[in-house]
Amino acid sequence: QGLYSSVVCPGLVMSNMTYGILPVFLWKLLMPIMWLVSGSSGWFWVEVWLFKQKPEYLDALVKYHSCTSGLGKNYVEPRKMDVDEETAEEFYQKLLELEKQ
Repeated sequence: QGLYSSVVCPGLVMSNMTYGILPVFLWKLLMPIMWLVSGSSGWFWVEVWLFKQKPEYLDALVKYHSCTSGLGKNYVEPRKMDVDEETAEEFYQKLLELEKQ
């Protein structure tokens, strides 16, 4: 029995951290433009690709990045994480123990 987790970046969101950079009214003016720009690059495409995959076939030590070529073609680029496999296995075993509780 496997334990699978798919985590995605929420993209651009307004929060107390962003309000420290610019005033709230300015964010409200800029957000629709920023959503259009980020959405046109296909940031959501990797989420669609990820959820169509069988979790047991994905490498647990790889991050899957959504990329867009200069010509506008979307693709997924796997990037190996800098994680010690032994430590990752110990962490996975602890997660399995927590799941049983």
